[in-house]
Amino acid sequence: MPLDEGRKRFLKEDFERGFIHFCNIEAIEVGPGYFESAVKISDHHRQQDGFIHAGLLATMADHTAGYAAFTLVPEDHRILTIEFKINFLRPAFGERLVCKSQILRPGTWILVGESRVTDIRGGTEKEVARALVTLASVHKGRLSR
Repeated sequence: MPLDEGRKRFLKEDFERGFIHFCNIEAIEVGPGYFESAVKISDHHRQQDGFIHAGLLATMADHTAGYAAFTLVPEDHRILTIEFKINFLRPAFGERLVCKSQILRPGTWILVGESRVTDIRGGTEKEVARALVTLASVHKGRLSR
C-alpha cells in the first residue's frame, strides 16, 4: 500500500529524534517496507584508529530497519527491535555512510528486515556492514515506561 506524503513526512521527522539526532543521522528516502538514511561523518564518529565507530554502523542498521518496518504497520502501532545480527564486512573510514533497509518478511506482529550500510569514500561506495533485524509491531497502548 502506498504511503501518503503526510505519513512519509511524519516518519522522516520521527526517525531523526533523540539519540539519532545526536548522531546526526538523517532520513533520506521512505517507501513501503523501505527506508534509507545517511550521515555525514565528523571526527566524533571515529574511533581511536580513525575508522568510523562500529556503534554508529550498528545504530544506523537497527534504527533504519525499524523505520522500514514502521512504514508497514498501522499508525497506532510502534516498532521494537527483538534481535539483530550485524556482520562488519570491512572497516569504514569515508566521509559519509548510507544505510538502506528493506523488510524481507512483513507480518502482523513480527517483521524481519535487512540493512546494508555503505561507506562513501572519495566518490566510491563500499558495503561495510549488513544486518538482519527482527522487529515486533506493538500497539502503542501496550507500551509502558
